[in-house]
Amino acid sequence: MGDRHSWTAAPAAAERARSVLAAAWSCAVTADGGREEFVGAHTVTEDGRVILCVPEDSTLVAAAICAPRGEPSAVLEFADVAPVPVRNRIRARLWLAGWFTPKDGDLEFHATRIVLREPSGAVVVDLDEFAAAAPDPLATAESGLLTHLADAHPDAVERLTRLVPHDSLHGAVRVQPLAVDRHGLTLRIERARSNGDVRLTFHKPADTMAQLTERMHSLLSQAGTASCPRALQRQRTDGDG
Repeated sequence: MGDRHSWTAAPAAAERARSVLAAAWSCAVTADGGREEFVGAHTVTEDGRVILCVPEDSTLVAAAICAPRGEPSAVLEFADVAPVPVRNRIRARLWLAGWFTPKDGDLEFHATRIVLREPSGAVVVDLDEFAAAAPDPLATAESGLLTHLADAHPDAVERLTRLVPHDSLHGAVRVQPLAVDRHGLTLRIERARSNGDVRLTFHKPADTMAQLTERMHSLLSQAGTASCPRALQRQRTDGDG
């Protein structure tokens, strides 16, 4: 019988970058020596171009008009923040370097370099791959999904820890859902002075909410037949005292 967790695919860098961009509500722009924060002011085209709606008196408007065309003159920064309160909530940062051009009263950004930084390190994302990639189908729904799981179903989160290697749970004081995408669910394991992440992969990608529900039920079914980690057993015993 094969390993039930043989599906190990994870989002490629371009898809991950597009997902960060799709879910981000705010961005920081550095240009002409200054930095401005914008909330709810940007949209994203199908090929990943950022359209920024800024006030007429923004210094970015003048910078866009005066900057040499085709030369990098601005950097956009997006942060991927975990929706569930955990330590180190910044899961990734995305930087786009390039220049702005005025378009229909807004500013259109032309990227010349894209960098994605995650806890595992930074990677330069190929521009063509970025333009061709699509965000994860769960990206915009992830926040609601994870907060619902953490707030309404803590028992399910605890059950899922039965699928985590026992040594990864040593010293654990809290486990929270950190991320979910079409390929799997990531749990944040917090210890007294450190934390780590464990990924539970789905047996098949989930491209719809119905498929995600089935994949989660599958994980919970597998967890139901696994033994409860001794580390968590000890924690509950100590807490009861």
